[in-house]
Amino acid sequence: MGAALLITLQALELHPIVVSKTYEPGELDYHGADFQQSSPLRLQAVAEREGSDIRIRGNIVARIRAACDRCLVPVELAVDPVFDLFYREISAIPREEEIEVPVSELEVAFYSGEGVAVADLVTEQVILAVPSKVVCRPDCRGLCPMCGANRNQFDCGCRLPGPESPFASLKRELTPEPFRRGSSR
Repeated sequence: MGAALLITLQALELHPIVVSKTYEPGELDYHGADFQQSSPLRLQAVAEREGSDIRIRGNIVARIRAACDRCLVPVELAVDPVFDLFYREISAIPREEEIEVPVSELEVAFYSGEGVAVADLVTEQVILAVPSKVVCRPDCRGLCPMCGANRNQFDCGCRLPGPESPFASLKRELTPEPFRRGSSR
């Protein structure tokens, strides 16, 4: 594995940088995310200098594999985020005083060191593109809470208890024995 691709302000002084790169599954670290990259990831991007900022625009195309949040079966998803990002050197942040950030700067990210690591940008964009709830299909019935069977594959026949009032145990404690249901006098 070669050196990490780094976009620096110094390199952008000369000309914009065009990035066309493919990352194979297992090549990027998604920092413990609950999915795996299942196809080669293709990145197309252009980086330019805008004042003291680095602007990177582009898109990513890949497929990931994750478990359905309801029934746990593997799900293949396409991720294809389009991005337009601004990066500023972290040393540009005032340290001692409170400042109000203008709305125009809410989309600015920060980098430390020499520049923006492309692999970090890619992993961040893929993680953001994955839905917060992954489902195999919109009508997924999930797992039976009683026996654990996948209810999409068959009806297990388990009878789920009805909802009980949060005051049910208090009612049982306060109701005298002769008046409880099923009691005989």
